[in-house]
Amino acid sequence: MAKRQFPCNSCGADLLFLPGSNKMECPYCGSANELEVPAEAVVEHDYLAKMRELEECPQDADLVEIKEVDCGSCGAKTTLGKEVQAGSCPFCDTPFVTEPHSEKVIKPHALLPFKIDSKQGMKQFESWVSSRWFAPNKLKEYARRSEKLQGIYLAHWTYDTSTSTDYSGSRGQHYYVTESYTDSEGNSKTRQVRKTRWYPVCGHVYNVFDDILIVANDSLPRKYTKELEPWDLQELVPFADEYLSGFKSEHYSVSLRQGFDMAKEEASPEIRQSIKRDIGGDEQRIHNFYTDWNEVSFKHILLPVWVSAYRFHDKVYRVVINARTGEVQGERPYSWVKITLAVLAVLALIAIVVVLFNK
Repeated sequence: MAKRQFPCNSCGADLLFLPGSNKMECPYCGSANELEVPAEAVVEHDYLAKMRELEECPQDADLVEIKEVDCGSCGAKTTLGKEVQAGSCPFCDTPFVTEPHSEKVIKPHALLPFKIDSKQGMKQFESWVSSRWFAPNKLKEYARRSEKLQGIYLAHWTYDTSTSTDYSGSRGQHYYVTESYTDSEGNSKTRQVRKTRWYPVCGHVYNVFDDILIVANDSLPRKYTKELEPWDLQELVPFADEYLSGFKSEHYSVSLRQGFDMAKEEASPEIRQSIKRDIGGDEQRIHNFYTDWNEVSFKHILLPVWVSAYRFHDKVYRVVINARTGEVQGERPYSWVKITLAVLAVLALIAIVVVLFNK
């Protein structure tokens, strides 16, 4: 899926999507065109029907061809524009050394457009770095002078499903008995002791899940991409190439089936809570349960982030910013000088308190 270009009517340069607006703007002459937002609604797609298409008739599965390059350092798969032949990985700052290759993938159904521009993203990055107490001073200086933020659309899957679950377990009911005991002084006393009586139970529970969100690649650590949530998915718009103009995108490396397996894991804690509520009593034990996943539907969506991959003392650190809310997550180096001084200060304070207490 080569990215389309949108020439400016005034000077012929490529128009770029302007974050936080419905406009495309020329970076050279400033001309702006109003972007026509697709009128159709964002719809869910039948999961089982798509899986049958992919396995039995891939030629009918509405796939699109993309040109991408694999990073030899971190393994990220970055989609390139039609005319792009070289560059560096946005996730680790490593120059591309492999030739681009083509692959057919499921076309994105919807996306959230960039809302925060690069200047706002840079302010969020600077604020995040400044709040890291034990970060080296040189890192904070780097953040203030750096302009290296890259706008990227990350691929995600969403899944809707209803579930029906059969379970077996035990319900615990508390009761109290009076026990006699002898205290430390040899006196006889009584006390109430709580015990639990267990009863076998079995039952059936129903759950409904809407937009279980699964990151569809591993270019960034999941502990960081997960912390970027929540996303305002109610603001999704139908996919249009115009929104990608001026930004990079990464297609999925987690397949549709793999994503659904991960969605099941995401849903499991809520199903277990439903079972415990259904068991009732004072305590609950779940022995076994089996879940049917019904009416499964999915969407392939793109979500916008600003990424900074910076090198500090020959090591790469990555920071990712939610380009809708400004939430920042990422890696940073530690200043062992600052940590050592902080530890010494705490030890000195403890010593002063001990001396004052003894006096």
